[in-house]
Amino acid sequence: MKKLLFMALLMASTTPAFCQTAKDDIKKVITTMFDGMRKGDTAILRSAFHKDMVLQSVVNKRDGSTALVTEKADDFVKQVGTPHKEIYDERITWGDIKIDGDLASVWTPYKFYVGSQFSHCGVDFYQLMKTATGWKIIYIVDTRRKDNCVE
Repeated sequence: MKKLLFMALLMASTTPAFCQTAKDDIKKVITTMFDGMRKGDTAILRSAFHKDMVLQSVVNKRDGSTALVTEKADDFVKQVGTPHKEIYDERITWGDIKIDGDLASVWTPYKFYVGSQFSHCGVDFYQLMKTATGWKIIYIVDTRRKDNCVE
């Protein structure tokens, strides 16, 4: 009985620390992606992505309908890495982070700026997988709009 109680107390005391460390590691991967975007550095950007990452957006079309648009990760990386005058600056607010073993999900409201000019806002939703080399982004889906932005 003492062993069972000891094990329960040990697990209860270490789980929050593990969870917080994992959350910090996940935040670091997403922050690294944004650092790569701001610098236009494709190597930094790719370091955050799993080789099979999927990138999608839920968009509202002019006719009022909603569509799911899929972009190739390589096209996104190329766009970020192609020289451009202004910095791509996506500013997020950390939201909910959920972890189950080697799978994590992250919800982050954001505002996107091209240089100092506001472009759009929405929500990013990330799925990450823990690999032998650490957490990697396997899926991103976002929304995009010009108004009703979260402060």
